[in-house]
Amino acid sequence: MDRRTFLKTAAGTGALAAAGGLAMPALAQGAAGSKTLRFVPQANLANFDPIWGTQYVVRNAALLVWDTPYGIDSKFEPKRQMVESETVSADGLTWTFKLRDGLKFHDGAPVTAKDVVQSLKRWQARDPMGLMIKAIEVELAPIDDMSWKWVLNKPYPKMLFALGKNNSPCTFIMPERIAKTDPFTQITEYIGSGPMKFVRNEWVPGAKAVFEKFADYKPRTEKPDWLSGGKVMMFDRIEWVIMPDAATAAAALQNGEVDWWETALTDLVPVLKKNANVNVDIGDPLGNIGAFRMNHLHPPFNNVKVRQAVMTALNQEDYMRSIIGDDNKLWKEMGGFFTPGTPLYTEEGGAAMKAKNVAAAKKLLAESGYKDEPVICVVAQDMAATKSMGDVTAELLKSIGMKVDFVATDWGTVGARRAQKTPPNQGGWSMFHTWHAGADCVNPASYTAVRANGDKAWFGWPDVPAVETEVTNWFNAKDMAEEKAAMGRLNKAAVENVVYCPTGFYLGYQAWRKNVSGVTSGPFPVLWGVSKA
Repeated sequence: MDRRTFLKTAAGTGALAAAGGLAMPALAQGAAGSKTLRFVPQANLANFDPIWGTQYVVRNAALLVWDTPYGIDSKFEPKRQMVESETVSADGLTWTFKLRDGLKFHDGAPVTAKDVVQSLKRWQARDPMGLMIKAIEVELAPIDDMSWKWVLNKPYPKMLFALGKNNSPCTFIMPERIAKTDPFTQITEYIGSGPMKFVRNEWVPGAKAVFEKFADYKPRTEKPDWLSGGKVMMFDRIEWVIMPDAATAAAALQNGEVDWWETALTDLVPVLKKNANVNVDIGDPLGNIGAFRMNHLHPPFNNVKVRQAVMTALNQEDYMRSIIGDDNKLWKEMGGFFTPGTPLYTEEGGAAMKAKNVAAAKKLLAESGYKDEPVICVVAQDMAATKSMGDVTAELLKSIGMKVDFVATDWGTVGARRAQKTPPNQGGWSMFHTWHAGADCVNPASYTAVRANGDKAWFGWPDVPAVETEVTNWFNAKDMAEEKAAMGRLNKAAVENVVYCPTGFYLGYQAWRKNVSGVTSGPFPVLWGVSKA
């Protein structure tokens, strides 16, 4: 029996104990009720610092616990969230912000401008937009308990977008004492001012994470839309139940032991759709971009010709079918780095991304002087997408003559290991797989993974001045024509230097019980406004 048939059979019958020994999780029956939501997230919450790293699972949990000054809506427009008002001087150099009244941290302390300023300083050190602001910053300081100022030496028109964007790291506001933690060291205290409190003593990495409603949270009065508007929680308790095995998650959803599965595996969707008590829909219409991320600091991928060899051989269809299966409506081949179907998508210079030429790749590898260094592939096995892509990559690298050292691990370990700059054979890495939400990849402002500013870049640390020049040109563009021209040149430079290898664009499903209402689509699970009968 092949994997897909096995999964469908196991999920469809629910006979998991007999199907390869996949035991059902021990979930208490009847204790949840309508005031508890049991949610199966995309991955294990192995660490919980939303500034230290950029894993989506951490960001998604953090959206419950911490709030942000602004929040973008589904039109990518920043709206006030923690902020009551803002002003900007006529020359665009001085921004002044005021907090709205009544904001409290989970320990009862009021949120003050000191907390905001220190949190923004920690965020700046890890975020590309934050670093851009830091480079033109004159002063970031409190004015009084409720207000702060940000003084620049040149205008930064996208300031509010930076303070409200949804891609990691977000501008999560923490108490000043916690925000003073070195941004390259994980925090150990999880106190925010968001709608839910993190229940630290019930956190069991690999099994569950628990959040309880914060009674003193003061939601905005506007209609919720992504990160904007009122974050009204209808549940007293949200339990994240970790289920890395897809068949187990599917059976638990069908049996009513969990309420919502964030990333329903495509193979199992036909089975779920047959269940009268389950809803299934596309999780995010802006989809995802699969990523083959390479370490530019160390051999073999510090050599651009080696990176080019991989891109030349890579067949996106192989990756997409490994994730999606046979439904061609759910994926697209890409000749560019940005989200297909969005206004700034371009394939300028992107022929190499669609080459699929193993012979040409072998030639490039020979010309590179590749010295048979092992490629240490750090691949998470507890997420279907990364596991599937990793299997394809192992065969791809071998097919062009590279040596593969395949490290099968979990997503939490990938998140920690990819932050290491040590050589691959000393606890570092050569490549890992991930994906980027399409909502994060519509333009360079929020697209961390395409940036190529060396030590300040995302994991892999590409250093490509030609890419950064075009990022600046895009920010400075006076109209859409200039934006598109900059994006074309940016795409071409990113392809030529192989910042990373996109493995294709794809859509994914989410599934939930029909007694759960208020579930919407988006680049993250929107848990506020959701209720259960």
